[in-house]
Amino acid sequence: MKVPKLWNETIEAHRQAVRDATLDTTAALVAEHGLASVTMSGIAEKTGIGRATLYKYFPDVDAILAAWHERQIAGHLAQLTEIRDQTDDPGKRLEAVLRGYALIHHERVRHHRHKPHGTELAALLHPDEHVTRAQQHLRTMFRQLLAGAVNAGHIRDDVPPEEMASYCLHALTAASNLSSKAAVNRLVTITLAGLRPARS
Repeated sequence: MKVPKLWNETIEAHRQAVRDATLDTTAALVAEHGLASVTMSGIAEKTGIGRATLYKYFPDVDAILAAWHERQIAGHLAQLTEIRDQTDDPGKRLEAVLRGYALIHHERVRHHRHKPHGTELAALLHPDEHVTRAQQHLRTMFRQLLAGAVNAGHIRDDVPPEEMASYCLHALTAASNLSSKAAVNRLVTITLAGLRPARS
C-alpha cells in the first residue's frame, strides 16, 4: 500500500494519509504475522514511507500500536453511537448497544484468524492516555444508557449505573470466545437478566 504524493493537498491531509497508511499496514502485519513482526523498518518498507518520515509521526512501534488501538476503539464508539441513536426507547437503546458491543467483540476475533495476536496486543498495551480516554467515552456511554433505563424503570435501581457499566463491559467481552451469533445473543440475554429489577 503506497502513500500517494499529495503535492496539491494540505499538509494536514498528507499527515492523515501517512497516519492512515501506517495504521492500516500495522493492522495487516499483526493479523498476518503477529506483534513480533511489527518493526519501524517493516512498516516503512510496506507503506513506502521513508523511515525518517515515519519517525516524525511516531517515536516507536509502541506508539503506532497505541494509535492503532485508539482508532479501533473510536471506530467502535462511532458504530455504537449510531446504534444508540436508532431509537428513543431507553430499554431498547440499552439492549441494542449491548448487543452491538458483544457482536463487535465476536466479529473482531473472527476477522483475525490468529487469535493470540489480539491477546498479545492487549497484554502489550499499557494504559495510554488516548486509549484510556476513548475507553472512558465508552464507559460514559454505557453509564448514561443504564441511567436512562433505570429512570424508565426497565432495570434495577439498587446498583449504581457506574458499577452496572463495569459489569456489562466485562461480561460482554466473553463474546470474543463464542463460536456463533446465537451464542452471542444468549450472552446478551443473560447479561440483561442480571440488570433487571430483583423480585421481592
